[in-house]
Amino acid sequence: MILLADSGATKAEWCLINGTKETTLFTAGISPYFLSTNAIRELVQNEVAAAVKNAPVSKVFFYGTGCANPENAKSVKKALQAVFPSAHISVNTDLMAAARALCGSEKGIACILGTGSNSCFYNGKTITKNSPGIGYVLGDEGSGAYLGKKVLQYYMYDTFDEDLRARFDAKYVTTPVEILDNVYKKPLPNRYLASFTMFLAENRGHFMIENIIEDGLNDFFFQHLNKYNEVWKYPVSFVGSVADGFKDVIQGLCESYEFELGKILKNPMQGLVSYHSES
Repeated sequence: MILLADSGATKAEWCLINGTKETTLFTAGISPYFLSTNAIRELVQNEVAAAVKNAPVSKVFFYGTGCANPENAKSVKKALQAVFPSAHISVNTDLMAAARALCGSEKGIACILGTGSNSCFYNGKTITKNSPGIGYVLGDEGSGAYLGKKVLQYYMYDTFDEDLRARFDAKYVTTPVEILDNVYKKPLPNRYLASFTMFLAENRGHFMIENIIEDGLNDFFFQHLNKYNEVWKYPVSFVGSVADGFKDVIQGLCESYEFELGKILKNPMQGLVSYHSES
């Protein structure tokens, strides 16, 4: 039996593969930046092992946030090994999850467009190039946080026309003071910013909305994808809620840049199931 995990800081998706049978469950997210080894072990024991009735798992492939840091990866691996002592444990990054889910064993450019953004060139086995991620304050072009920040700029600068401003006020019932408080004083401002991508999705067709979406995604293409020499040789694929929600814009940008569009997935799990079932 193979156990797969795709984890962010708030939510983790697990899939137990037993031959052709798949069992999926969701737990709280596992971020080694916020959870100790013991806390991770307890979560996995209580929410995963118990749910799969302590099935004889032979391999665990964990992909998660924060696992590019070797100490964090070591902490996660130690916790998983304690719960599944006889299993082979592999801990990797969310970017590797995207690469394997999107490209399988083929070469390609793999991109994450969710709350944050990231990209890499994957040679079919390993990630050999990665455009530098500098976080939502300085970068994260094309991400939910980036697009949400644009929405708030249009609102705070009074750029929205009367119709859009009325729609925004009706949906969020907030004030400039409350917005600034959420961005500068409260925890997890990147998620707060990303929540405003829903306003974009719900108001497609308005020229200002289309401009925000296209400009934000184009910034990702220009700042990141455009700098891979391999981007004109291999398919470019995307995973994440933003990629899935605005796939028509991504398709148009790929055509404009003359990139070959590969896959667009909302989340990596089904691609990971295919990859690990075949390998």
